[in-house]
Amino acid sequence: MGKRRAGRELLRSLSKKQKRHLREFGEEHPFYDKISGRPEATQVCELSENSDKSSAESDSETELEQVSVYHKLLATLKTSPESESEEEEDESESEEAGESETEMDSDGSQETGEADGGEEDKNDVQDPEEVTAKEKTEQTLGQEQADGTDTSCDPGHGVIEEFTDVKHESAFSLETNFMEEESGDCSADRTDGNSSQAFLGDPFKQHMDKELEEKEVEKITTLPKTSSQSKWPRLGQLTFSSTLDKHKPLKADKEVDMKQLYLHKPLESTWPKVNKQFVSLVNKESDPPFTPLQRELFCIMNTYRDLFYPERNALTNGEEIRHAYCLHALNHVLKANAQVLSNNAKRRDQKPGTDSDDYRDQGLTRPKVLMLVPFRECALRIVHTLISLLEVNDKRKIDVSNKKRFKGEFGSDPEERPPNLKRPEDYEAVFAGNIDDHFRIGVAILQKSMRLYAPFYSSDIIIASPLGMRTVIGAEGEKKRDFDFLSSIEVLIIDQADIYLMQNWEHVLHLMKHINRLPLESHGVDFSRVRMLNLNNWSKYYRQTLLFSALQDPQINSIFNKHCFNYVGQVAVRNVPLSGSISHVVVQLPHVFRRLEAESLTSVIETRFRFFVDKVLPEYRDAIMSHTLIYVPSYFDYVRLRNYFKKEDLNFTHICEYTKKAGVCRARRFFLKGEKQFLLFTERFHFYKRYTIKGIRNLIFYELPTYSHFYSEICNMMKATDSGVDATWTCTVLYSKYDAQKLAAVVGIDRTAQMLQSKKDVHLFVTGE
Repeated sequence: MGKRRAGRELLRSLSKKQKRHLREFGEEHPFYDKISGRPEATQVCELSENSDKSSAESDSETELEQVSVYHKLLATLKTSPESESEEEEDESESEEAGESETEMDSDGSQETGEADGGEEDKNDVQDPEEVTAKEKTEQTLGQEQADGTDTSCDPGHGVIEEFTDVKHESAFSLETNFMEEESGDCSADRTDGNSSQAFLGDPFKQHMDKELEEKEVEKITTLPKTSSQSKWPRLGQLTFSSTLDKHKPLKADKEVDMKQLYLHKPLESTWPKVNKQFVSLVNKESDPPFTPLQRELFCIMNTYRDLFYPERNALTNGEEIRHAYCLHALNHVLKANAQVLSNNAKRRDQKPGTDSDDYRDQGLTRPKVLMLVPFRECALRIVHTLISLLEVNDKRKIDVSNKKRFKGEFGSDPEERPPNLKRPEDYEAVFAGNIDDHFRIGVAILQKSMRLYAPFYSSDIIIASPLGMRTVIGAEGEKKRDFDFLSSIEVLIIDQADIYLMQNWEHVLHLMKHINRLPLESHGVDFSRVRMLNLNNWSKYYRQTLLFSALQDPQINSIFNKHCFNYVGQVAVRNVPLSGSISHVVVQLPHVFRRLEAESLTSVIETRFRFFVDKVLPEYRDAIMSHTLIYVPSYFDYVRLRNYFKKEDLNFTHICEYTKKAGVCRARRFFLKGEKQFLLFTERFHFYKRYTIKGIRNLIFYELPTYSHFYSEICNMMKATDSGVDATWTCTVLYSKYDAQKLAAVVGIDRTAQMLQSKKDVHLFVTGE
């Protein structure tokens, strides 16, 4: 009875959010206790799948761990009848309170983001007292980790920082390892390490060994870029731009010779096997191991030009692209590490007292590749692809440390997903697996081994979300912040950039401001091995940026135009949409596009608001124009309209990404029954929920949607209303000359040109005839 009473008291001390998270995941929420492991998965480990078990996993991971307080608490949650009743009450309350915490686990889009934002910041940027407490516990933590025990899942150790693998530090150190110390199976790697210096045609050697002159750097920073056009069979219209005139446009290779790609030895044999799933769908068996899209993308990647590809589709080519940039990133890391290990052996064999600048082969910090992805599921797939590319055959499994922990933290349970949840195919593809967006993990690679959870300064590849980077970079004035590990990034990959517009674009901008800066500390670097380009603070002129998005957007374009300084040049895919998403509208509906005149980009927000209030809204104030949905892409515009509607005492309701489920249900019911004339509806709510709003008769797009297919989706929601009053349906769209890209995606490029150049401000389209 005493134990049960103690368990109930512990249960009552938790908030509803903590109870729900404890029940669903078997642990405290990471923002409260920094626990990321799953107790159920690590408490009893009787692994039957020998193939999944890495030989580098510690023995402690297969032993019974000490039962912690939260394991006991979880047991009381499962066994106590009274606790079960409390769970049921809490579950019913939580379902009414908000479903968005599981589907919208995104900074800026999560419904609790406003309320709990301060708590997240407090946990990510600790007080000085917490920092000193951590310093005391780090000593015991390091000792226990050296002994093989896992303390990151034990709340009894107090506030513990996120788990990093310190046990394998010496084994993965570039400075203390040599090529010839590896087993005989790595003879190919040694040959490749020597041949990478001999082959002058290797793009890696050409790019990294190029010594820029100060005049060239000045040209890059001051002169405008010269551009040229080219059309490729698969990518379409390409724009090549460069400040240095000597870099000419590429020509598409119809056939690919694997030897001419200068792939590191293991990748030549593993890539065809890994990519076979995509090649078999497109090419014949005799064709090279690239799909047409991969062949052209990798042709550009391998020249170390910057690349912007705005036609990534999670349903069709998303995995193809991910495999292509994983191949390029791994090829870059293996070549760079092979060069360091080869030079280590040469330095060891040289006579003492002889110094040479021939061994400058490193940056100021070790991380070379940064991959920015939106969700943990993306990181999981990237790591699995990297592992597959390193495994020559099934018999030669590579050693992957902390593999089981990684699967537990980045994997997902299919049973957690509601079985009756019906959403569009693109939604299912984007939000598959673990959609937590707060993570970062370091990956170290050394020939036949991979180390997950490596400290950043011992990592070759960093995989993170924008939020994960933002919390470690910190802000001005914060005591605990670190961005030195970004100083020598040589390849930056930003995948699914359009999703960051729905999360928080400021995090991406914050990252770009702190990448390739000179570090504040030396971090134990051997300056005799550092490249001159890093010492001159010219790293950003050598950094390759690969940007993949599902759409063209001015904010995404600004990253490519204002934050990319690659001396080799840039390549952007600039295909124009011939037919817009309006062609997918199936309901009979008149679409009235109304152009507003704005003097500048900064004034368009105010101009749009005044235009809507003075000219559009008065037409819909009449009671006859009921059931009017106002689609608002920007949350700030939504707040402004909501405040105006309240001030004018209009009969309206509203739904945004922060609205709890009970509020969403009430708003949908009031709008369907006509009790509320207007419904303010944000784009980010539609992105994360994709609910069908019934009862729409009049539709106003306050601004064109970010995703063009949202336009047809919202319009087609009208057919969900069984009212038989089709003739009274209306649709009004506001646009300006600064919305040219969004407008082209909706109506097509030809109509866009006419609408922007026409003297008329109103244009009518009718669909469904």
